Amino acid sequence: MNKAKKLGQNFLKSKTIAKFIVDNAEISKDDLVLEIGTGRGILIPYLVETGASVISVEKDKKLFSIIEKKFSDFDNLSLKCIDGFKIKQDFSILVSNLPYSQSKIAIEWLLQKKFSNAIVMLQKDFVQKLGETSKNRKAISVLADYGFNIEILKHVKKYNFSPEPKVDSVIIQIRQKKVLEKELILNVNKLFSYRRKTVHNILKKFGKNNKSKKRLEELTTNEIIKLAKDIT
Repeated sequence: MNKAKKLGQNFLKSKTIAKFIVDNAEISKDDLVLEIGTGRGILIPYLVETGASVISVEKDKKLFSIIEKKFSDFDNLSLKCIDGFKIKQDFSILVSNLPYSQSKIAIEWLLQKKFSNAIVMLQKDFVQKLGETSKNRKAISVLADYGFNIEILKHVKKYNFSPEPKVDSVIIQIRQKKVLEKELILNVNKLFSYRRKTVHNILKKFGKNNKSKKRLEELTTNEIIKLAKDIT
């Protein structure tokens, strides 16, 4: 198994889609753009062309050494070899095409950041989870609904990547409604670890008294968030 496949890396190879991502990021010269997952650098020419300050991070050292040599001449570009979710960096715009294994981590991380616009490419079935409103909701569905306004911009077929993944992707636009505290995110995940139990029995686990016989799937997003805040 090659390294890219082992790391879950599927590199975008369509320049048309790369340009679509940057065009929809609505970048101005005053923005500070963060790209997480430089990959082979397909977005970089379009990002630097906007005139904004661009920071692109890639944690794969081998990939980073290649792109560092290739894109060293842009004055408004800073390349960093680091895990993007550990970097302490403010930004106004986020663009990212992450390995699919990083999707949940990426969304929970972004929920804690202040930004104006994010254009993210994710696995199709994960995007469906984010928008789930039925009894199949996950913790991430509730958190995304509470913190974000999400719009699907484009469906991307798997043949646009190398190596080709097993599933199609979706480009989404994320606008922020609320910045969430890490503790709230953790608590929503804790609640969903007992999702088959009634609210009464879940809250007993946290030393709280609640007589509700409903299950989490029967509650609204705001009701679940209130429960998560109550167990803090």
